[in-house]
Amino acid sequence: MDISLQPDWKVDIFYPKHQEAIHEPIKAIRNAINNPIGSPVLRDIIHQKKPINKVCIVVSDATRPVPSHLILQALIKELNENGISDNQILILIATGLHRSCREPELQRIISQEIRKRIEVFGHIATNRDDLINLGVDSDEVPIWINKHYYTANLKILTGYVEPHFFAGFSGGRKSVIPGIAGYETIKGNHSAKNIASPFARFGIFEDNPIHKNSIEITKKVGVDFIVNVCINQNHEINKVTAGNLEETHKHLVNFQLKKVFKKIDKPYDIVICGNGGYPLDLNLYQAVKSMAIGEMAVKNGGTIISVNECSDGIGSGHEKFKDLINLSLSPAEIHKKILKNEINVPDQWEIQILARILMKAEIYVISKLKKRELGNIGLKHSKTVEEAILRGLKKHGGESRILILPNGPQILPLMNNKS
Repeated sequence: MDISLQPDWKVDIFYPKHQEAIHEPIKAIRNAINNPIGSPVLRDIIHQKKPINKVCIVVSDATRPVPSHLILQALIKELNENGISDNQILILIATGLHRSCREPELQRIISQEIRKRIEVFGHIATNRDDLINLGVDSDEVPIWINKHYYTANLKILTGYVEPHFFAGFSGGRKSVIPGIAGYETIKGNHSAKNIASPFARFGIFEDNPIHKNSIEITKKVGVDFIVNVCINQNHEINKVTAGNLEETHKHLVNFQLKKVFKKIDKPYDIVICGNGGYPLDLNLYQAVKSMAIGEMAVKNGGTIISVNECSDGIGSGHEKFKDLINLSLSPAEIHKKILKNEINVPDQWEIQILARILMKAEIYVISKLKKRELGNIGLKHSKTVEEAILRGLKKHGGESRILILPNGPQILPLMNNKS
């Protein structure tokens, strides 16, 4: 999408540092598998575990831009060469509480060729028949996990690592919780208390309560090996590691921490932001992440302009989210009710964050959505980015400072505390 900027507007644009894509990604993935971090090589794990009846590989769902088909090609070739046949492998789609993947999406995620060869199973967090209970976590929340994964002889996670708006970073343990966990377990992990923590933010890792809970549960469930990647602004692999759950993930987190944040000395009047393109901008539910990026840089009472296509509407499978944006309550009232446990439903975490942002700034939504689809929580509709900028300038004055963030969480503004 092109934006026409007027010469008298005071505009800053933050682009991520150029990151060269790996030219032979499958070769690089196989190299990482055979040079793991904090783990034996995969072939040794396979031989230690023989006989193996089932291998379960967890991959991200349709809302994530990770090129899982490349990871799968490398992994399956490695498994085949070490005596694991195609009919011993199950690919499990980590949907969390998102809707199930559609067939064209599955072919994008997995590839048509692998789709024909390997059994694929979509996780459904509300289907108790496909879940197994492993007791409770340290907060007494029941642990429900996909039984196809838990009962597999060899458990492998895949995914990608980038800043996440309340888990700190995606990847690693997120493939299990929320990826293949039951509804009650996800709800406990995404509790109002955890979401309200000042450490449940983009790029915060060690002290993040959601991360800590995810690690606790994932360790109890068990992981034999992971393959995680980082991607550039074109969604191409630019870094890959494999091996131990925590060490591999932390290696990529440290890689991201060195490049993802750009310090700012004072907040902006207007911040224009998006999720970084399809499929991250699939629906309004996912678009809240971009609004949280805007929250990081906008002044109190400022204007956030959220640019996301939302080709899937508000979000199929997120009916409670739709209900909550139509409650006829102010963001402050909704936020208060969630913290007091008076609202306790699926998707409340997304509304909790949205309400928090709306309490700080107004939000214009530029998307395929119609005005009536934005509910009455306070989201404002605009046909174009330019129209929304003009409204923001009218509110804040002609000398307003504008920040444009075109690449989603690939680069994040960070307030300089010394300023």
